Amino acid sequence: MDFIREYNRVYAKDESGRVVAEVTFPPAGNGIVDINHTFVDDSLRGGGIASELLENAYDRIKSDGKKARLTCAYAVKWFEKRHDRRDILAEVAK
Repeated sequence: MDFIREYNRVYAKDESGRVVAEVTFPPAGNGIVDINHTFVDDSLRGGGIASELLENAYDRIKSDGKKARLTCAYAVKWFEKRHDRRDILAEVAK
């Protein structure tokens, strides 16, 4: 899948231009972004797309020298399984 990478968003569109996968991480202040939303269309679920989105978000956040707060339930679970990716975490929302 080809992802489109923006400053605080990674997403993919289908042939008609409809967003079918997305993770957003807007600024939350003080060098922190909030990974607040992960979406994968039903037609793509089970194929590892959400994990790829988070991997792309991780790479972007790290390369920008930012830290991340997690308010997206999927992101919390993703980071719980990947100890080697927790270096960018500022906090985990309860």
